[in-house]
Amino acid sequence: MTDTRTIANDLHPAAKRLAQEVKDGQLSRREFMTRATSLGVSAAAAYGLLGLKAPAQAQDVKVGGILRCAMEVKAQKDPRTADWPQIANVYRGWLEYLIQYNPDGTFEGRLLESWEVNADATEYTLHVRPGVTWNNGDAFTADDVVRMFARWTDASVEGNAMASRFPGLVDEATKSLRDGAVTKVDDMTVKLALSASDIAIVANLADYPSAVVHASYVDGSDPAANPIGTGPYIPQEVTVGQKVVLVRAPNHTWWGGTAPLDEVHYVDFGTDPSAMVNLAASDEIDTNYETTGDFITQLDGLGWKKLEAVTASTIVIRMNSANGDLYKDKAVRQAIQLAVDPKVVLELGYNGLGTTAENHHACPVHPEYAKIPAQTINPAGLKPALEKAGLADAEFEIISLDDGFEAVTTDAVAAQLRDAGANVKRTVMPGSTFWNDWQKYPFSSTTWNHRPLAVQNMSLAYTSTGSWNETGMANADFDAAMVKALALADADKRREVMTTLETILQDEGYIIQPYWRSLFRHAKEGVNVDMHPSFEHHHYKWSLA
Repeated sequence: MTDTRTIANDLHPAAKRLAQEVKDGQLSRREFMTRATSLGVSAAAAYGLLGLKAPAQAQDVKVGGILRCAMEVKAQKDPRTADWPQIANVYRGWLEYLIQYNPDGTFEGRLLESWEVNADATEYTLHVRPGVTWNNGDAFTADDVVRMFARWTDASVEGNAMASRFPGLVDEATKSLRDGAVTKVDDMTVKLALSASDIAIVANLADYPSAVVHASYVDGSDPAANPIGTGPYIPQEVTVGQKVVLVRAPNHTWWGGTAPLDEVHYVDFGTDPSAMVNLAASDEIDTNYETTGDFITQLDGLGWKKLEAVTASTIVIRMNSANGDLYKDKAVRQAIQLAVDPKVVLELGYNGLGTTAENHHACPVHPEYAKIPAQTINPAGLKPALEKAGLADAEFEIISLDDGFEAVTTDAVAAQLRDAGANVKRTVMPGSTFWNDWQKYPFSSTTWNHRPLAVQNMSLAYTSTGSWNETGMANADFDAAMVKALALADADKRREVMTTLETILQDEGYIIQPYWRSLFRHAKEGVNVDMHPSFEHHHYKWSLA
C-alpha cells in the first residue's frame, strides 16, 4: 500500500498557496490537509508541502483475535439509503469506498488509487486502484465506478441519500445520470464532466451511504444476504437488535494485505448507555461505539482508555413546516428558536463537553465557516409571538429518542420553552419506533454527524432538494446560494457565500442547534481502535496487542 506518486505529479494549482497560508498562520494544519487532499494531493505530498513527514503507519501488528464492540445493530439496507453510521459500520466489513476520510482530516484513496481535479472543479479524473478483486473473484474496474455513479444519481429510488449530492452530473429532466457526465476512459480510469463546479465531490464519495456494491447486488435488498464485496470480512451473523459477527472472508485475497483481526463482533445494548457500561464491567465487550455524559467517568473508572475527537457532530431540535401546521409561521419559529439558550442546553444536555453553536449548522472547524452577528436570546418574546399567531393555548409536542444525551438535551429545550410560556408535551420513543419516521415528525431532535465541509450537511438538510431535509424548508435564495457555494473551491471565497447561507438559515428559524459535540469512546488497554470524527469503523486498522 505504499504511495509511490511524486509530489510534482500530485500538486493541484491551489496546493502551494494553501500550504503558504498555513505557514502564515491563516489556515490550520487540519483544514489544509482536508482541502489539499480533496484536490487530489496525496497525504504524503501534503505533509511534505508543510515540511513534515507523514505519520508513521503501525508495523508488526498482531494478527488474530476477536474484538467485541458495543453498538446498536440496526437493520441493513441498500447502502445509498443508509441513514445511520451504525448501519454502515456493519457493511464496511465487506463493502468498501472509493475514498476514505481519516481522523487527521485527510482524504485517502481506497478503491481509487488517486484522482485529479481541474482548477475550477468541473472535471475529475479518477484512477482505479489496480489489483482489487471482489470476493467472488471478479476484478474491480472502471466499469464498477461508472455503474456506481448511475446508482447514486438515481432520484427515483426512495430514500436515496446520494441522489442530491452530485447535481453537476444529473440530467434535471430525468433526475438521473446525465449522458456524458461519467465516462470510462479505459479499464482503470473514469472521468467526471460536471455541468457546474462542485468542490464537495470527494467528500461525498467518502460519506457512509457511498459504499460500493457488486454488479449482482439486488437494489433495495439486504447487502448481508449475498455479501459480495472487496473488503477483508464477510458477515457470519447479522441479528437486528442483538449481534453481528464479521469473519475473515474465505478464499479472498484482500488488496490491502492481511487485516489483523480474525473476527469483529458487535453487541447491541439498546439505547440505554448504562447497559453498555454494564457490558464493559462484566467483560463482555472490548470497546464501544460512543461514550456520553456521566458514563465517561464510569468507564474511566474501569481503567479503560478514553479516545476523543473534536468534531462538527451536533444535535438539531427542528421544526417541520411540511408536516406540522404549528410551524408554518416564521415568526413563531423564530420566537421558539430564540427562547432557547444554547449555553444552558450544552451544560444540561451534554455536560458541557463541547462548544455552543449558532443555529445555522456551520461549525468553526469547517474551512468555510463565517462568523456572523450573534443572535439575541429572548425567552420573553415567545409568549407574545404565540398570542399574535393565535397559538397561546396550542400544545407543542417535541419527540426524541428515549435515552442518552438526545433525550436529556431535548428535555432541556422543552423546559426552557415551558419557562418562556409555551405549552409543551414531551414524547420519547424507543429507537425501533423513532427511526422509522425520523424525517417526518413535526418537532423532534436528531443527531447529525461531522462532515468535512459545512456545505455537505447544509445541502443535505436545508435545500429544497436535500435528501435528508427534515424541516420542509424550501428557500429559493438559500438554494441559489448553495449552488454558488458548491462551485467555489477557494474556501475564503466560499466563506462570503456562507454568510448568506448561515443568515438565511438562522432567519428561517427552523432549527434549534445548541452545540457542537466532542466525541468520546473507550477501549480496554491493548485494544487498538480510534475515535473517528464521523463514527466510521475502519476494521482493517483494528487489532489486539
